Amino acid sequence: MIDRARLESIVSQAGEIALASWPGHGHSPEVWDKSPDNPVSAADIAVDNFLRERLGELLPAAGWLSEETADHPERLGRGLCWLVDPIDGTRDYIRGRTGWAVSVALVSSGRPLLGLLSAPARGELWSAEAGRGAWRNGLPLRASQRGDIVGARVPVDALPADSDLAIVDKPNAIALRIAMVGADEADLVATLRWGFEWDIAASTLIAREAGAAVSDAFGNALAFNKADPRAFGVLVTAPAIHAAAVDRLAERAERLARPSAD
Repeated sequence: MIDRARLESIVSQAGEIALASWPGHGHSPEVWDKSPDNPVSAADIAVDNFLRERLGELLPAAGWLSEETADHPERLGRGLCWLVDPIDGTRDYIRGRTGWAVSVALVSSGRPLLGLLSAPARGELWSAEAGRGAWRNGLPLRASQRGDIVGARVPVDALPADSDLAIVDKPNAIALRIAMVGADEADLVATLRWGFEWDIAASTLIAREAGAAVSDAFGNALAFNKADPRAFGVLVTAPAIHAAAVDRLAERAERLARPSAD
């Protein structure tokens, strides 16, 4: 198996590459839009190039799927695949805020084996190994054990349709929001849109290994390294409120999934 310490070192170095250009330290990285309202920075590309080289050296047999690299179907024929978001939360990154992270997962047969998040602006390194647990800065994580969805802590900007829930601080990175459930800093994280596997592969393993319940927006199991690397939504909660969250979101999820799925 992979030397986890070496992997953590590589991901931490990737975080330091991003931090070296972070506007929060007074830097001004080059930024442009890949598509309307979809920013990317030179740091995203630098981190992507570094990780592709170093992770390729670490495990040459693994495929590669990254937000900042053109996808190639050859990854589907490999038993293992790296799923990478070089900077998840680019909007926070380019605004000098701390809610961003480098996200790296190793996937086998559709399931993450290893997941890491480097959030150097927060001084955090999150990691998980399937069947062995999850950690932040080396300390074991235990997910939220909330038993009632009413009052559940949710990292969002506003809750117009769910006023019985409680708002907590929201980092831009969906990976960090998901990890918050694993750290008992949130009770429920949900997205109701089409998203990509690289956004959630590492963090959902972290949350699951800490004891959280994880699914897509409809309550179905997530799968990774698919030919179409998308899924509709993600739902990560304290285990006891997962069914209630699925029920609460069902009508909205059904309505919102249809147009983008056609």
